[in-house]
Amino acid sequence: MTSVGEVFALIRAKGELTRTEITALTGLSRTAVGARLAVLLGAGLVKECQPAPSTGGRPATQLSVDTDAGIVLSVAVGLSRTRLAVCDLAGAVLALSDIDSEVALGPADLMPDIGKGLDVLLEQFPGVDVHGVGLTLPGTVDAERGCSCGSAILRGWDGVPLRPYLEALPRIGSAPIVLDNDANAIALAERGGDDDVLVVKASSGLGAGIIAGGVLLRGANQAAGEFGHNKVVAAEGIPCRCGNTGCLEAVAGGWAIVRALQQQGISVRHLRDVAELAADGDPEARRMVRESGRAVGAGIAPAVNLLNPAAVVIAGDMAGVYEMFVAGLRESLYGNATAEATGALQVRPAAHGDRSATVGTAMLVLEHVLSVAAIDARL
Repeated sequence: MTSVGEVFALIRAKGELTRTEITALTGLSRTAVGARLAVLLGAGLVKECQPAPSTGGRPATQLSVDTDAGIVLSVAVGLSRTRLAVCDLAGAVLALSDIDSEVALGPADLMPDIGKGLDVLLEQFPGVDVHGVGLTLPGTVDAERGCSCGSAILRGWDGVPLRPYLEALPRIGSAPIVLDNDANAIALAERGGDDDVLVVKASSGLGAGIIAGGVLLRGANQAAGEFGHNKVVAAEGIPCRCGNTGCLEAVAGGWAIVRALQQQGISVRHLRDVAELAADGDPEARRMVRESGRAVGAGIAPAVNLLNPAAVVIAGDMAGVYEMFVAGLRESLYGNATAEATGALQVRPAAHGDRSATVGTAMLVLEHVLSVAAIDARL
């Protein structure tokens, strides 16, 4: 028996449907479809929109999700910037703000600032229901416990419950708070129409989101895609910020590039500064960006062989110098991966630019709060 939640999921997936189309797709009677739609219309989750083109006689009214029926909050924590956003029920960004600070501050310092920032954004949406909050972090995340876990990057964050900081906000109340890894969120935002995609986040750190067979792969310990700390010959003996030596990040991560340029007396604070320098023609910045791409291409070649994705998507701050970075990446990726795996492979930039994590974080919470189970439980 098709539930109210399943009818809602069908409308959400198709965009717009008439009552007749819903009846045909579900096999329900017209009366049953009408009853379920009455519940969804009454709850404000579905709305009637423009009639479908007439084929003779009275045109049928189409139904779609009312994306203005509430909002979700998106919090994408980064190593040099945390981005806050209010999004509608389709994941479109309605309001945005940034906190430029290092996560090295620790959650006790950063999370209260996030709460204040969300409060300010919410002032623009008085009386609008907050359906949920998405919070994404670099590194491995324990979604059930609501914390970072085993991260070599987020010092002082491991095991610290993060939901209480957000639950304290009056507008959030009992709304669900969904946590995940930032690269996973980016993968959801950037998969396009492909069922097999490798999304590379190249920013201060390196990580990947993996969509295989249409499913987001998180791994047994939620650590799928953490390729930045793979050992590579080019980094042998070079210390990494994780405490080990020889990691790919130690030669290709944004933080390593920033450090190398600072040692040369060049004034840069984070990878975005490096990208600006490279875009302006600085030869050393351009060389390092290309070398980073070359190292990352070699690093993901085994994953391309293993997963055979339709596309590799480049996201993160390196997307700002995409052509330079990808020139190096293509060279080593195609040189190290098999012809079978790369024959039809597309390499493309992130469609959402620097908003990929924000949009993906909103999508994570929307998949939770608008799921069949959540709608059935609510209605």
